[in-house]
This record gives sequence, structure tokens and C-alpha cells, in this order.
Amino acid sequence: MADPMPVIDDLCAESDELDSLVAELSPEQWKLVTPAPGWTVAHQIAHLAWTDHAALLAVTDQGAFSREVEKALAAPGDFVDNGAEEGAGKPPARLLAYWRAGREDLADALRTAPEGARFPWYGPPMSTASMATARLMETWAHGLDVADALGVTRTPTDRLSHIARLGVRTRDYSFGVHGLTPPFEEFRIELTAPSGELWVYGPENATGRVTGPALDFCLLVTHRAHRTDLALRTEGADADRWLDIAQAFAGPPGSGRPPKGEAG
Repeated sequence: MADPMPVIDDLCAESDELDSLVAELSPEQWKLVTPAPGWTVAHQIAHLAWTDHAALLAVTDQGAFSREVEKALAAPGDFVDNGAEEGAGKPPARLLAYWRAGREDLADALRTAPEGARFPWYGPPMSTASMATARLMETWAHGLDVADALGVTRTPTDRLSHIARLGVRTRDYSFGVHGLTPPFEEFRIELTAPSGELWVYGPENATGRVTGPALDFCLLVTHRAHRTDLALRTEGADADRWLDIAQAFAGPPGSGRPPKGEAG
């Protein structure tokens, strides 16, 4: 059983890094548009705060979380945008305080969760480590959107290891959400970490292979870059197909990002 504490620590570090980007923004900067259509910097932080709150309910009050799922099922195309819109309407100071308090409460709840616990979610149920990993993935991905709006380049860290692992583990989910049967054979994935370390998943003799920078793989599975703009290489038709549909997040695939030459 995976020890959840390292990923919870990395979740907190990722959140703190994003916090440092937005803590001193002017009211005008909170209104800057991000790559997500219709979303400003405020919408991005509001979404993180909203999802942290949902995760906290999943961990501490599953009855209340079930009611949130019912709301989502009643408005499947709007509930995410509605949550972001509501939070983005708050004054920046209130939104920032709400996000900070919520993510601290979630981290505390995850640290004290019973060993072996599993929590409901909008996708499959998750363990403590998986819940923390999913929150880290979203915090990193939406943090990239904020950084893009601010014209800031963030330095990748080896905290990406959690996101890369999640991207690998959601391979079959990616096929399923597109109505496709997952390949029977595991793939071999070899990713070069920001530190230069090699992260390896899957059997060495697999015929389907993916290699390249871990950053690019994480950008791909979070739909923060188009495949054609990334230095990822494949061997085997199934592995190649996977990179066209890979996603590490629950829910519909969405349209993703266009190639850089087509952006805007």
C-alpha cells in the first residue's frame, strides 16, 4: 500500500508555489484571461477551491458528496463552469482566503484518513494517495493556465512523478472514455524527469512503448499541450493511439489544446 504522506506533502508544496504567483496580484490581474475559454485567473483559483471542497466532502462527509454528484448529473455540461463562475465572483481577497482554508482542511483530512480508506469521486473511487495525486495534478495543470495568463514560465520539479504515474495508471480509462477497448498488453513507458532521473513503468519487453520528457507526458495527459508540440515518441500502434486520447482526469475528454500554430 502506497504511503500517502509524500504525495500530500508535494500537493501542499505545489499549492504553495501557485499561491506565490497569485498572492500579490492586482484586481485587474485576477481578470486576465487564461487558455481555458471563458476562464480568468480568478476562475482557475475558484475551480481549485471548489474541487478541494468537493474532495473534502468525499473524505469527510460522503452523504454530502453524494448530493454534489446528483447536482453534477443534473447539469453535466455546466456544473464545473458554474462552480468556477460562482467563486470567481468573489473579491480576490475572499477567494484567496477560501482557497487557502479549503486546501489546508483537505490536507489535514487526508493526513488523518484511516489506513486503506477509499473515497467516492466523479470517476472511480480513490484511495488517500490517489485523491492527493488527483488534487496535485489539477493544481499543477490549472497553475500552468495561471502562469500562461501572467506570462510566467514555471520551472518543472520532480513532483511531476505523481502526475506521470497517474497518467500511466489511467491508460485503460482513457480508452474506455472514448468507447474503445483497452489493449491487453501493458506498455513500457520511459520518462526523463526534470532532475534527469529516468522514470520507468511497465515490462521491459513490451512491444508498445512511450519515451520522452516527463514534463511533456504530463502536459499531454492533462491536455495542457497538443501532442504535435511535444517530444514524445512511440512504438506500436496501440501506444501511438493512446497518446492521441490519453487523459489523467475524470470526466469527458474535451477538445484539448490546439497545436501552437493554430492557437488563438
